[in-house]
Amino acid sequence: MLTQPDMRFRRLRKKGSRDFALACKIVDAARICHVGFCRENQPYVVPMALARDGAGVLLHGSIASRLMKHLAGGLPCCVTVTLLDGLVLARSAFNSSMNYRCVMIFGNALPVTEAGAKIRGLEILTAHLMPGRLAELRPSTRKELNATTLLSLPLKSYTVKVSDGPPDDPARDLAASIWAGVLPLRMKAGKPQPAPDLAAAVAPPKYLRNWTFD
Repeated sequence: MLTQPDMRFRRLRKKGSRDFALACKIVDAARICHVGFCRENQPYVVPMALARDGAGVLLHGSIASRLMKHLAGGLPCCVTVTLLDGLVLARSAFNSSMNYRCVMIFGNALPVTEAGAKIRGLEILTAHLMPGRLAELRPSTRKELNATTLLSLPLKSYTVKVSDGPPDDPARDLAASIWAGVLPLRMKAGKPQPAPDLAAAVAPPKYLRNWTFD
């Protein structure tokens, strides 16, 4: 079972928060998270797709996956979501940093086994990863559903950190002739690349042409 995680803000406390709405907003803006866990004294961190369903974070994977088996069996984990918003360029390397939004979620993931709830959860994941696509996909087969493990991690024990704003240079550096400020960053979708076996008459759907990460 999960021991109580240490969720105290030890450094940069003013950047820390336990705002539930903010935690949800960060998860909703992400398509990928990193799942940390420990097995036999060896730590692992695995990237995974995610989506939020109310007060839970959904994760999915192959039923044959050792990770999914361990998590479904109650192995404690930490799910981290980080959104990089910009590079903060100070007048020294020491004071340079990044603007980011981050949430760390601690707990035990619960398997979603009821058929209707599992289908609904996988549809939420699909709709989150590519909004608009679910409507044109065929339903998952029973074999595909049986081959997939769906987990829900309660968004209950978590910490949020947000860093934003300009560089904070000490007064002695302000006169230096060095550019200082923020370089905003955002993820941008490229031009859709059709599958080699796609019929020439099938054009990219409108939701794909207009999709952004915002």
